[in-house]
Amino acid sequence: MANVAFLIFLFGLCQAQVKDTDEDLATLLQQIFGTAPTTNISGPPSTTVPSPIQKEEDVLMTSISHCDTADGKAGRCTIPSGCKKRLSPLRKSDRGLCIRSDEICCDVNDILTGVETDVKTGCGWRNGDDTQILSNSDRTEFAEFPWIVAVLKVVPVNPEKPEGSKMYLYTCGGSVIHPRVVITTAHNVYQKNIKLRARAGEWNTTSEDEVLPYQDRNVERVIVHELFNTTRSNLFNDVALLVLDKPLDFVLNVKPICLPPAGRRVVDGTRCFSAGWGKKQFGKAGAYQTVLKKVEIPVIDRSKCQRELRKTRLGPLFRLHSSFMCAGGELNKDTCTGDGGSPLMCPVEGQVGRYTASGMVAWGLGCGDEVPAVYADVGALRPWIDSKMAELGFGQDTYTH
Repeated sequence: MANVAFLIFLFGLCQAQVKDTDEDLATLLQQIFGTAPTTNISGPPSTTVPSPIQKEEDVLMTSISHCDTADGKAGRCTIPSGCKKRLSPLRKSDRGLCIRSDEICCDVNDILTGVETDVKTGCGWRNGDDTQILSNSDRTEFAEFPWIVAVLKVVPVNPEKPEGSKMYLYTCGGSVIHPRVVITTAHNVYQKNIKLRARAGEWNTTSEDEVLPYQDRNVERVIVHELFNTTRSNLFNDVALLVLDKPLDFVLNVKPICLPPAGRRVVDGTRCFSAGWGKKQFGKAGAYQTVLKKVEIPVIDRSKCQRELRKTRLGPLFRLHSSFMCAGGELNKDTCTGDGGSPLMCPVEGQVGRYTASGMVAWGLGCGDEVPAVYADVGALRPWIDSKMAELGFGQDTYTH
């Protein structure tokens, strides 16, 4: 439902080729992240206002109990674990006329009675693990990862009329960790005097036929790590918090992800996911995705990753900074241009379907080759995140499992 307001635009490219490591940051950023094009995408900008968001607690009293199933039988509205059949509230055909976003229309003969229904609370729960809608495709299902955010740059259509119509240019990815906070990588948002908007709950950027609408919020403040290096040729401490002007409403397609405990590193070989609308390969041959894509990749031990990176043009003296971690290294399975800031989602041990944002896409030397990609290490950066959240007067409960 993002339509033309969400332009898959070659702006602020978030991961690309690195050349010499001793160049100044301006040159490095241009080589890693590209240069914004000077031509506009054809077509008028959208002025459509997103549909109003209905909070789940607001509809509890108005939720209907009776409905008709997809095959025309008498049904009742319940959450998926209250039905014998595997139905998903992420499919309109399974929801029927049920009002609440977490309900499905279950045949009255399939209603489970006398059992506890499983309502998952807290951060990091991936939608679909209990409803069998997930696939091995690189295309996500609607709301599969409900914390993924598209970070958009707000620019006037006519530079001579800055208060006129606006375009929203895709800049990078991010993750919801609090109703008013999105986490992303600093290299995408550190520039002064830029206006940003966060779009949560987005999925198919060319469709308006989704179960729930996306939620747009203006970014009123950007907090960049004080030690993010903008004067030398590195991207150490690559983390930023985007403070939203209004809280997000937590519904089925908009929820927070967990963050790992401070200092916690994922075990080598752990299979994790990343997701974004970025390209699959560098250059003009690569195309931005209209539907949120996902990739499953392994975490690579830091010492092993450093050895692999030293075999590249970075040279034998390259040192991987302590604020970075690595993942990938499998042929044709990688994050790429446009995925910067998107989370590396690793499973919480002992809790199937629950994830932490263990890393964020930072940089790499290629797309889809056997060289690991580099991610901001969220566990190493957790103390900074907690301290900034405390300064804002926000708690840690929304992103702590």
